[in-house]
Amino acid sequence: MTGTDPMLIWLNGAYGSGKTTIARRLVRSCPGAWLLDPERIGFALRRRREVGEDFRALPAWRAQTLAAALAAAEGGAERLAIVPMALAEPDWFDEIVGDLRRWGVRVHHFSLLATPETLRRRLRRRLDWPASRRWALARVECFEALRQPGFAVQIETDGRPVEAIVREIVGQLPADLAGRFRA
Repeated sequence: MTGTDPMLIWLNGAYGSGKTTIARRLVRSCPGAWLLDPERIGFALRRRREVGEDFRALPAWRAQTLAAALAAAEGGAERLAIVPMALAEPDWFDEIVGDLRRWGVRVHHFSLLATPETLRRRLRRRLDWPASRRWALARVECFEALRQPGFAVQIETDGRPVEAIVREIVGQLPADLAGRFRA
């Protein structure tokens, strides 16, 4: 692997599993790393036209997220994109992460797992908007699919400090990429 091989780190998990928190910590600990947040694509689509509650269901969101991730992956390890995005639906996952891999992108995929009780507690604490809180809480069980073997390296987050989770993720990366992260 060279620093220019197309690659990225994808953090998957239920709402409240810690994806964005972990992604931000990874970005801070790796020179040249940056956060690619597909939610922003969804929010932009939502502003431009009427969409349902879940923008991930939009083919346009999946196509734009794939295009953004493909472009981001071209930076390789020198400009490493870290993507925190919940994708537990197998077809949507394959449409984005599967296509990335079919295009030759090395996707280092991690599923952040937590018990439904932990997720609910975190969501109740975190979300200020009642509608957002209800929407996320109603989908907690949908993410049990991430416990299936096809969803990559699975990392339990219950009762663990952020730094321990970050160390586990970095420890699962190839040595040359892991070496780019500061302790």
